[in-house]
Amino acid sequence: MSQENENIEESQTEEQTEVETAEEEGKEIDPLEAAQAEAAEYKDKYLRAHADFENAKRRLEKDKMNAVAYANESFATDILAVIDSFENALNSIEGANEENSSDVLEKMKEGVKLTYEQLKKVLEKNHIKEIVCEGTFDPEVHQAIMQVESDDHNEGDIVQVMQKGYTIKDRVLRPAMVSTCK
Repeated sequence: MSQENENIEESQTEEQTEVETAEEEGKEIDPLEAAQAEAAEYKDKYLRAHADFENAKRRLEKDKMNAVAYANESFATDILAVIDSFENALNSIEGANEENSSDVLEKMKEGVKLTYEQLKKVLEKNHIKEIVCEGTFDPEVHQAIMQVESDDHNEGDIVQVMQKGYTIKDRVLRPAMVSTCK
């Protein structure tokens, strides 16, 4: 196709040069030749515009593929800090012995709490929120895995949360696993 385009461009350029030379020499210009030269010029512009369009289309497709492939890059970067915190906790466990075990345990408890809070902040930053599990059962966000009898709750109310559920923006990532009152 490119060889064909080059041949077309060369013939168009030759025709345009002939018309321009004829105009300069003051010769009469054949209307057919002038129309052919003009048509060649428009064809050249069309081919160039079409090639630019195809190149832009390929670039957009490549950008789209990259956007999909690397969509979670920001989230992954944020979560790495949480992984570092867990690694530090594991290293401190390995350094524990009988003499300092109670101190290490207290520091571990504090470190795990801080890491948990850090993870919650990362999730919140990325629009991932915990589903509220109070009150009446909502089949859109809750999944009932059992029914129990309870004098403290009304029928259809959530009695206990077995596993927390989460949403990302307005979409449910995982429904909350709950038990409801009969």
